[in-house]
Amino acid sequence: MAIHPIEYRYGTAEMKYVWEEVNRLDKLLSVEAALAKAEADVALIPSEAADEISKAINSVDLGRVKEIEDEIHHDMMAIVLAISEKCSDDAGKWVHFGATSNDILDTATALQIKDAVNIFEKKLKRLLDVLLKQAIDHKYTVCAGRTHGQIGVPTTYGLKFAIWASEVSRHLERLDQMKPRITVGQMTGAVGTQAAFGKQGITIQKLTMEYLGIAPVDVSNQIIQRDRHAEFVMWMANVVTTLDKIGIAIRTLQRSEIAEIEESFGKNQVGSSTMPHKRNPIKSEQICGLSRIVRSMVEPQLLNNTLWDERDLTNSSCERIVFPEACVLTDHIIKLGIDVISNLRFYPDNIRRNLNLMKGLNMGEAVMIELAKKGVGRQEAHEIVRSCAMKAHETDRHLKDTLLENRTVSIHLSEREISRLVTPDMYIGTAVEQIEILVSKLKPMIE
Repeated sequence: MAIHPIEYRYGTAEMKYVWEEVNRLDKLLSVEAALAKAEADVALIPSEAADEISKAINSVDLGRVKEIEDEIHHDMMAIVLAISEKCSDDAGKWVHFGATSNDILDTATALQIKDAVNIFEKKLKRLLDVLLKQAIDHKYTVCAGRTHGQIGVPTTYGLKFAIWASEVSRHLERLDQMKPRITVGQMTGAVGTQAAFGKQGITIQKLTMEYLGIAPVDVSNQIIQRDRHAEFVMWMANVVTTLDKIGIAIRTLQRSEIAEIEESFGKNQVGSSTMPHKRNPIKSEQICGLSRIVRSMVEPQLLNNTLWDERDLTNSSCERIVFPEACVLTDHIIKLGIDVISNLRFYPDNIRRNLNLMKGLNMGEAVMIELAKKGVGRQEAHEIVRSCAMKAHETDRHLKDTLLENRTVSIHLSEREISRLVTPDMYIGTAVEQIEILVSKLKPMIE
């Protein structure tokens, strides 16, 4: 019976497969085979034994491994014995020769992380693509900018999406920079000295990782140091936090009283079990909720780096949960983000209504700057506009009306100039140019 929601509710098949038991076993077996090949290359074990071990791993069964583990209570040794019993002649005695458990376990984890990284890279490029498309499509969609939850000067929806796209591009850059640090394997033995491999230890480690297609550690003890894995988990937490931020923005802008944008809502979709009219932003809410879980994985993984001496076992049980959960949920969140952002519905009339809601008050900066250019001191101009804005607010009038009543303003600005200054579409600065420059810069990352 399924218990964890990842089993039946969250996650994509491709990311789940990376962390499934059968794939984990395949990775562990491939590391054992690569080790045997490397040892045979330096004549530490017979080449016939290495060939037999490589052949035997194809017939090792997960069920049999579990049977052995139930008897001996050691997961890695169960795999060693399962391989050994499939070997003919005396080849089985060379399985796992000179290695410690975590040489195999940590190197297999690196192979899984490598596969996870490839999935993340593909999905993030898709996310970047849909963000850039929205940035271009809405570069002229002028809307109310908001600070402190209050309407400020205008911005454009295109600039919102461009800002998010820029952030996603940095996650891709970080991922690329991080790859060589988090996808490494080791063959260093019981405490890192490679003593069981003799003088050929460094060569054996190098050859093993070449067979597996990853780099070796420079130095280690019994385990690969967990600062690498902590960086990976923190990267995932950073990625989902970006999507959390986007989700919060969408949820805010979908509020009934704002209603500028909306998640796609299916023809037969139900919003509430009791309120038939509801159109809730449930995908964005799911993004925000699951992001909390991924972020909660950061501290446990940081603590997994603070082990006793050359290692203890406290990281092992913890990472059996952290790695698959963080990866599966992060992948799921990215997928949700792609779906939500690419299918957003815009309500231009509501965008325009909110832009003009303040009756020109949000255009005070434009008037202040123009007065300063006309020779009124910047501080004096600020006070003039502030006073006019407060008067307009208290009397529920348009800012233009109270500005025209001010003697200093009327001396320096004509009615036509004031009308232009309080028109939101005329005050978006270089927003369009910034978007176009960013899109040109980031497009190659997708292509």
